[in-house]
Amino acid sequence: MMMFLVLKEQLKLLYGKYAAVSNGLIKFAYSFSAVMLMNGNIGFMTKLTGLVVAVGVSILCAFLPYGAISFLLGLLMLAHIYAVSMETALIAAVFLIVVALLYYGFQPGDSYWLVLMPMAFSLKIPFAIPLLAGLSSGMTAAVPIGCGVVVYYILQYVKQNAGVLTNDASVDITQKFVQIIRALFANKMMIVMIMVCVIGILTVYILRTLSVDYAWVIAIVAGTIAQMAAVFIGDFMFNVSIPIAEMLAGAFLSMLIAGIYHFFVFAVDYTRTEYTQFEDDDYVYYVKAVPKVVVSKPAVRVQRINNPAKGRRVRRGD
Repeated sequence: MMMFLVLKEQLKLLYGKYAAVSNGLIKFAYSFSAVMLMNGNIGFMTKLTGLVVAVGVSILCAFLPYGAISFLLGLLMLAHIYAVSMETALIAAVFLIVVALLYYGFQPGDSYWLVLMPMAFSLKIPFAIPLLAGLSSGMTAAVPIGCGVVVYYILQYVKQNAGVLTNDASVDITQKFVQIIRALFANKMMIVMIMVCVIGILTVYILRTLSVDYAWVIAIVAGTIAQMAAVFIGDFMFNVSIPIAEMLAGAFLSMLIAGIYHFFVFAVDYTRTEYTQFEDDDYVYYVKAVPKVVVSKPAVRVQRINNPAKGRRVRRGD
């Protein structure tokens, strides 16, 4: 444990010293991962699937805020969808514009959740994002995460029906729009996963703000259990099925990821908790102070016993 605490402090010092470079590298890795996952799942526009394009877009994103990164990645997604179906691309574009106008105009700092949610689905760990959002953000994070779920199922619809969408030129365009909208927004599995994510975020956020020992650990475990319960309830109500083994493996990995985040962000020592009380003219304050776990890098002292540069003094007569 001491080794990981020392590593944590070293990473904090390194980040504080090279914050600008670190943020750029994080944005590059975030954007590159999103582009590569997008290319691997819906890479229908072959001109955009090359490694050079992915690296170039990621380098550009390294210098942009997260709101602009989400906008650029959204354009790439629409280009891939347009290569299959103009109608689906138009519907997806209208949805993203509505989301941008209704939410991101007021709180653009949460844009990364919209991108992270489809990425988590692709990596089979969708339960991790609500846990992390509940630990690090407020309840408003449910909006971009719910929209991210919708984006993922739009991509899944395009991927699974690419052949049909490409070869249905004979269908009336109005009827085509109706069919696509009905298939996208009447997806019972999508509704269940939105409900699961919202319940997970609310559970984690409410519990981690409580003034109890190990509140974050309790929130992570309870949030995971709440999400599993919501999945089973959705299975019963909407008659959808999720592979149990895949769900349990994803839940375990999600708890592990949330635990790592907790260790690096909110590691505290409850054994040294202190309580204090003070007052002013209007209020009496009761304060619970829990110190963070902070260690310093162990100092290594090297003591030279023999100095090889100085030879042994030879006495005269030897």
